[in-house]
Amino acid sequence: MPGAPVIDDLELVIEDRVGGGGGEPPAGGGDDDGDRSRRPGAPTPRRYTTGVMLGIFAILMFFMALVSAYIVRKGSPGNDSLPPILWVNTVILLVSSLTLELARKRLAQADPSGFQTLWLVTTGLGLLFLAGQLLAWRQLVAAGAYLSSNPSNSFFYVLTAAHGVHLLGGILALLYVTLRRFAGAQVTRALAAEVTSYYWHFMDGLWVFLLAILYLGR
Repeated sequence: MPGAPVIDDLELVIEDRVGGGGGEPPAGGGDDDGDRSRRPGAPTPRRYTTGVMLGIFAILMFFMALVSAYIVRKGSPGNDSLPPILWVNTVILLVSSLTLELARKRLAQADPSGFQTLWLVTTGLGLLFLAGQLLAWRQLVAAGAYLSSNPSNSFFYVLTAAHGVHLLGGILALLYVTLRRFAGAQVTRALAAEVTSYYWHFMDGLWVFLLAILYLGR
């Protein structure tokens, strides 16, 4: 039949596109640390991105409700100043965003050792931030500013505690990317690192916003 060669050619093209027959392997040589491509049959990257964005939106709405209540009550008496350690904590958190992006850059350059080192530095900075927040609480308690002292102090403890809990979730995600063996998994390490970075940068930006609100409301 005249159309048979055309049909045969189409079948060969489809087989090559779907089955990867004879095609060159993706860049990275199959190394799960450097392979940013989606594995066959794996969920699309957009699914993971959409999931984390929905989570971020829900967290944002939660904090907006708390901030709105705080603004309504900001005329209540409170402490004259915030613990100075909060400014150090802010720098620590901002630096963690930088080290996270440097880690992702190393991963894209097929440098798993450099990635692991910088990723662990980011995790350590996150833990250091939480330790600094606990120190800030101790400083307030030492100054006689307790949770029930007044509404202003109450909101300070609630906002910083809520942010700390959500940041702890980000630290667990960082540890997951570090400890997970991605060989044969449906998601690559590069994609997991990218999705985690969205959440981590959001928590950094959220903290800067909360600190500004707390500072202006004192």
